[in-house]
Amino acid sequence: MAKTSMLGAIGLLTIGAMLIVPASAQSSGPTGDPSLDAYIDAIRADLRSDKIEVIATAMQFNDKDAAAFWPVYRRYETEQRNLNDERIQLIKNYADSWATLTDAEARVLAQKSLELESRRAELKKKYFAEFNKVLPGLTVAKFVQLEYRLDLLVDVKIASELPALLARPSATTSNTGQPKPN
Repeated sequence: MAKTSMLGAIGLLTIGAMLIVPASAQSSGPTGDPSLDAYIDAIRADLRSDKIEVIATAMQFNDKDAAAFWPVYRRYETEQRNLNDERIQLIKNYADSWATLTDAEARVLAQKSLELESRRAELKKKYFAEFNKVLPGLTVAKFVQLEYRLDLLVDVKIASELPALLARPSATTSNTGQPKPN
């Protein structure tokens, strides 16, 4: 397939990622809003479809490798979706509470985020081994690199949309971020 087709699919994937966080981060209501959850689910379904198109285009599997890859990928994607469900809930919790976040709440959210990233890394390691059982090493390495790049696109967009703790001055610091004099 043409390079422009792949770039177009990556563009769709990035645009879809742009829509997830603004909708959740800017909601003023509780995170359990059914219409917001339905919207996020629809965007995620579109993202999965776009991602499959990007993978198929970039990987250019032959019939044998495609037959080996897609069943393993579907299992990987299912497990990844479960982690992403947790990630979206964590993002919603952060977005809803960031303006009033206490030290204790911030620590809990940060710890959950770190644990989630560890689990994401473990999932990738698990499926790296699974893909290596059915595909040539170069094909697996190419997919791992592609998956890393796609994850980066989504992660950067999510991070750019989240409210930053640094943007909220605390009562103990001046506007420059330095401790206030006593």
